[in-house]
This record gives sequence, structure tokens and C-alpha cells, in this order.
Amino acid sequence: MKSHAKAVVIGGGVVGCSVLYHLAKAGWNDIMLIERSELTSGSSWHAAGGFHTLNGDPNVAKLQAYTVQLYKEIEEISGQSCSLHLTGGVMMADTPERMDFLRLAHAKGRYLGMDTELITPSEAKAMFPLMDETNFVGAMWDPVEGHLDPSGTTHAYAKAARKLGAEIVLRNRVVELTQEVDGTWNVVTEQGTVKAEHVVNCGGLWAREIGRMVGVELPVLAMEHMYLLTEPMPEVEEFNKSTGREMIGVLDFKGEIYTRQERNGILLGTYEKACKPWSPVSTPWDFGHELLQPDIDRIAPSLEIGFKHFPGIEKAGIKQIINGPFTFALDGNPLVGPVQGLTNFWCACAVMAGFSQGGGVGLALSNWMVHGDPGFDVWGMDVARFGEWATLRYTNAKVRENYSRRFSIRFPNEELPAARPAQTTPLYDTMLANNAVMGDSWGLETPLWFAPKGSEPKEVVSFHRSNDFRPIGEEVRATRERVGVTEIANFAKYEVSGPGAEDFLNRLMTNRMPKTGRIVLTPMLNEFGRLIGDFTIAKAGPRGGEDRFMIWGSSAAQKYHMRWFEKHLPKDGPRASEVRIHRFDQTLVGLSIAGPKSRDLLQKLVDVDISTKAFRFMDFREMAVGGAPCMVNRITYTGDLGYEIWMAPAYQRLVYKAIKEAGEEFGLVDFGMRALLSMRLEKNFPTWFRELRPIYGPFEGSMDRFIKLEKNDFIGREAAAKEQAEGPKLRRVSFIVDAADADVMGDEPIWAKVGGKDYGTVEKPHGYGAPRFDAGGKEVRGSNAAEGASAVRGIVDGDWRVVGWVTSGGYAHYVEKSMAQGYVPAALAENESAGLFEIEILGHRRPARINVEPPFDPSGEKMRT
Repeated sequence: MKSHAKAVVIGGGVVGCSVLYHLAKAGWNDIMLIERSELTSGSSWHAAGGFHTLNGDPNVAKLQAYTVQLYKEIEEISGQSCSLHLTGGVMMADTPERMDFLRLAHAKGRYLGMDTELITPSEAKAMFPLMDETNFVGAMWDPVEGHLDPSGTTHAYAKAARKLGAEIVLRNRVVELTQEVDGTWNVVTEQGTVKAEHVVNCGGLWAREIGRMVGVELPVLAMEHMYLLTEPMPEVEEFNKSTGREMIGVLDFKGEIYTRQERNGILLGTYEKACKPWSPVSTPWDFGHELLQPDIDRIAPSLEIGFKHFPGIEKAGIKQIINGPFTFALDGNPLVGPVQGLTNFWCACAVMAGFSQGGGVGLALSNWMVHGDPGFDVWGMDVARFGEWATLRYTNAKVRENYSRRFSIRFPNEELPAARPAQTTPLYDTMLANNAVMGDSWGLETPLWFAPKGSEPKEVVSFHRSNDFRPIGEEVRATRERVGVTEIANFAKYEVSGPGAEDFLNRLMTNRMPKTGRIVLTPMLNEFGRLIGDFTIAKAGPRGGEDRFMIWGSSAAQKYHMRWFEKHLPKDGPRASEVRIHRFDQTLVGLSIAGPKSRDLLQKLVDVDISTKAFRFMDFREMAVGGAPCMVNRITYTGDLGYEIWMAPAYQRLVYKAIKEAGEEFGLVDFGMRALLSMRLEKNFPTWFRELRPIYGPFEGSMDRFIKLEKNDFIGREAAAKEQAEGPKLRRVSFIVDAADADVMGDEPIWAKVGGKDYGTVEKPHGYGAPRFDAGGKEVRGSNAAEGASAVRGIVDGDWRVVGWVTSGGYAHYVEKSMAQGYVPAALAENESAGLFEIEILGHRRPARINVEPPFDPSGEKMRT
């Protein structure tokens, strides 16, 4: 074993071997993988080996599609077979709600270029005759599903990596990780110490223990997972013989099971409600190629439904029950990327679906390490998406909830209860007393909407407009016509100070920094000119003669942004101490008042002049509000006259009480985050994570007025200048939609009547799929016979073509319009013609029209008054 390496990958499962291969492919040859036992000694060896491309996050789905395409490549390079079986598969819906879910998934697949198809239960039965189709109302066919040999695939990655110059060291446990002052890592193993520039945690079942070596508690937990193998079945053998084909994979939401053919029998796995964590506190290092004791009673409810839905399987004998541990993060997606607060320590763990995602994870992480950027929008997998609130016990509760709901529908307005409340503000009990329906905002309890007095504050979950529709409308109208107050503690809050603060922020941000007492809005770009942040920045009065800036942004991106800030801090020489960054999190909370009476209300609570001239739009002041020391921004996300009021938690109850008492004469109402988001739609305001993400440039995002190319050489300036000179290919636009009883939720395809013209915005199909066949072996294409299915398959329908996608939307209550935001080709972005666009909602294409000017106060007069 050599003593020095550019990068050390810890863990020899499918993910570790994929990372090693991709680093080697990217040109890093001085790399090594260290494994405590043999390759596949964790979860990889006993995995069911299934793969698919569908994922709730379209960006993760793209990486899953890449993974499937990759298998032919690593087979050719390594000479090792992956035993690939590309059978295709179906998801079965037993209720109209689950059919709506499949329509949503099918619609997402359109703009990703996925060749999915909505089909009837009878058509599904023709490909999997063991089912009783009368239990279902519809299905979705996906040709890019199948299964492979887990061990062979992992070794194919490893052999390919070795051929490219990588080293693999087996039977050698890492026992300690320390870091030198210069950032070099000491990887201490049983066979000696390796000095490395980079360390990658691909520890799988032991990822949590490896994280603890560097003082990080990763939110990951292993769960027991069971699947069974049947004895050979005559029905399977007969189907194979008569059709010359293998049976497809089937996912049954009601039974919480998945099935596929395994040799001449069937493999059936469950995600049971009565789930069980494995080693919830620490993972024993001596656990190896062994299985856990099966517990068929625990999965009996799922099997009972499964045998009813698939009576052909009930008669088969059970040959073996496999029970082994798999690791999960809180939301079921991987933990990938650099860990905030550490230098060159990377994660690629909690990859539960390793044979669907392992290749994409390896590609994204290698890009990140080699080029400084993952090359994809990997926010759904970024290790920075969870905060300090994701403790061991919180993780245990959330992973159990996620596992038990893996095949359950997550409705767009559904808030899951496990591990809540975790974080609360001083107003939490007050909000509950006010009949608030609370939501989870990056671990913080936040009011979503307020139920009418005398009614139960409970959400009716649905894909359609729900019981929150009328109360939210009342909150919006009262705020627009009088005044409303809402809690805004769920924003991210930072202070940047020091003699180099302004230079530092000018280097990071695209807009000029404000003068003292003023506010600017500004995006932040990466080196490639992509949007990685959107902030409100105020220049506060100097403290100790040093500049001081207050920054507000997206709460969910706090660690993501802190990682970027820290990366670009001055590190050497006399400038190293010139910039200090403080993240407030919940040590600074806030309230916002908005509406035409908001100035009158606030004036009653302060002892300074806040008239239009004295306290202008985009002004910042430190002042006492209701007797409490506060910071006040004259700006709100409603796009109306309003103020953001920030204070220490100790003062929040005092300020809120003062606002409520002073607001009685003005007809003050409480409003929640749903009303706030409704009002931002009326102003065409974008939101981070939906409209503004690292796959878009600033001009694509229609952020033109905040990009000051002439101000200085900020990060991403050259790429932004090129985008402006060449013209953006896409543009963010706002639509008014002729919706029925359901509004857009995000990720719906946007159709345009453009004839044969190809605007080149839709992802091309994978080119790596299995056709669908009936029971007689005849290929079946394009039937779309399922009730309520879209009229066509694919991304082209006569003169209509899928040209873009929805990022977010909902109902804009004050202007009484269903609205959506999304991206379309720039050539179409200002075309407000009727009949040009349609947006697909729950399988039905609804007329939509671009609305260039915001429907509420297009001149912006109200917020500047």
C-alpha cells in the first residue's frame, strides 16, 4: 500500500467503486480505495439488484438514467459482466389518487425524454400474468427498468477503475482520520497511514462511523429490509417459453411490494409499515457477509395484500427470505458532496438505490472534486440540505417514517409528522392557539395557513384544491386590502463584517453592494455562471468602525451557502482576518407586516418618522418596535407596501403582541406561508430552489436587472457576460393557466403549438429501453388506453411539442388566477398569444398564456408608495 494519494475512497461497495472509477476516468490516477473487508461486504452483496430511472426529483432521475446507460460502458472496459436484464416495469395504481400520482410521474417523464406510458391493468397483466388485474385502475409502463448482478456490477466498476490506474486495498480498516494544518488528511489504517489531499466517505453501513471520525453526525440510518425468493414456478417457465421473454418488474403501491423474475421463480420485496432500524446508534465493525434473522410476521400484512393482487405467487413455495440492512437518509435520497466546515472531506453515502443511482453519484462527485462543480443540479442529494437539527434521534424517527412510506403517495400539501416539532419559535404556542396549520420549514415549525375559528386546524391532503383554499384566499384579500402579519423566522440570516466585508461580497454577488441604510437584491453565481443563491443584503451602520452587512436568503440553503462563503474567505496573509461571517439561524427571528395599512400600523409602534420620504422603499433601519430593539427592512415578498421586522427571540412575543393590539383598528389578520407564496405569484417573483437553481444562468432566470457586469470581476462574471452576449437559450416566464380544480405543483411539462419547429429544449430519450410486449410476445406501442390518460405518448403531438417545464405555481387569490412559472425557449418567452401554450396537469392539458407583466400592481407603485 502506498503512503500518499491524491484521493482516498473509503468503502468498497457499488458507490465507492463507482466514485473510484469516475475519478480515474476524469484523469486522477493517484487514487486508492480502502475497504475493511472484501468488495460488496456491506449492503451491495445482498441487494435485490433492481434499477429504474423514475424519481420524485427530476434532476436525480437524470442521474439514474445515466447510471443505467453506464453499465454497457463498464462491461466493455472491465470485461466483467453485470448480468443486465432490461425487462421494463410497471407501477400499478389501485385508486384514482394513485392514478393521479402516475399521471404526474408520466408528465415529468415527458420533458426528461423518458418513454413512459400509461396503460390499462389488462395490458400490464399481459406482461405479468401472475396478477389479478381487477384490483387495479391503471398502470404506468417504464421501459428503463430491470435488474442485474450486484456483485458482478460492483466488480465491473472496480476492474474498470484498476485498468485506469486506481489502486484498491482490501482487508484494511480505516481506524482514524486527522487533518494537518495544510489541509492534508492522515488516513490511518490497520496497515499504516496514507496521506491524502481528499477523503471520500463511501462507508455505506459504516458511513456514520466514518463521519464521527471527523466530528460529523451524518443523518443516516440502516433499516432491515426483506425480500423473498420463491421456488421455481411453472407459470413463469411457461411465460418465458411461450414469449421468449422474461417477466417484467412490478411495483404495487397498495401492497408496498415490488416483484420481478428471479431465475424460474419470483423475487418479492416489501417496504412494510412495521419497519425496524438496524444498529440505530452505532454499526459494529465486525459485521460482514451475513444476513439478519427473517421476520415474516412483520411483513405479513404486505404479503397478504400481495398474494391477493398476485394470486399466482401465493401458490408458490418460499425458497429463501433475505433480510439485510440498507442505509437511508431522512428523505430517501443520497448524501453527496463536500461537508461544510471541513476541507476536502466528501460524502457519497446513504445511496439506498445503489444500482439505480451509483453511477450518477460517482459522476457528480468526481466532477465536483475535479472541476469544482457537480455538473448537474444535485440539490436533492446534497449533504448540505440538512441542518444541525438532524440529530441521531431525529434521523431515526424520520428514516423510519420515510421507509414505511416509500410506496405511499406524498401529496403536495402533505406535512409529515415524525420528529416534530423539532425547532419552534417563541410564537409557536400562540400560532397554535390562533388555529394555525403548521408546516416543517428546514426543521422549523412555520404557520402555513389559519383555519377558521371553531374548525379543526387540519389539512385535507389532495392533488386538487383542498380545504386550505378558501382560508388562504381570505388571508390574501385581507392583506392586500388592509394589513396582515406573518412570521418569517424561516429565512436564512447572516452577518458579514470586517474591513474586507464589502470587497468580499462584491466578489461573490452580481449586484453592487448597498450604501449604509439601503438594501439590494442580488443573485450569486458559481464559476460557470449558474445561479447558486438569491439574497437580500442591507448595509447596517458600522460597528467598531468596520463595515457590517445583514444578509437574508433561503433557510434550506444555509449550509449550502455557508460552504460557499467559507470556500471563498481570504485564507492567507494580512487579509485572512478581514472578513467574518456569522449565521444566526434561530438566534434571529422575524415578523412581516404587509398591505396598504402597514405603514399606519408600524408608525404607532415606533418613535421615529417612517413616512415615505423618511423611510423609503429598500431602506434598512435599526429602531425600537413596540419597545423592542429591532432591525427593519422596508420590503416584503408580497410585492406590496410592507416591512420585515427582525429581533432576538426574547423580543418576538413582545413585538407580535404590540402589532396585534395596534392592528385591531386597521383590520389586521394573520397570514401564513401559503398566502405569502400566493402573493409572490401575482408579482412574478421567483423563489430559490424552484425557479432559481444551479442549472440556470442569471439571464435565463430573468434576473437581468440585478446583474451588474461592469461593477467588478465577480465570480461567474465571464460566463454571465457570455450568456448575455449570446442570448439565453431559455427564459423564466409566468403563465396564467385555465385550470379546473387543480393547480400546477411543479415539474409539469409545458406544451407549445409550434408546428414542426424543434426548439431543442427537451431532453432526448435515453435510447436504452425495453419495448413492451403482450402475452403472445407481440410488441405493443402507444396504446395509452388507461382511463384519463393523456391523449398521446412522448413529447410531440402533431403541431404540439413539449418545449419547457413548470418550476412552481398555484392559485393567485387576489387576482383570482391560476398561475405558474417555468422555463421555455427564449424565442417564445414574450409571446403572450392565446392558444400557443398548454400545461399538463394531472394528465390533462390546460390552456395557458404567458403574462409578461405581473397581474398585481405591474408598475410596482404600491410597494414604493
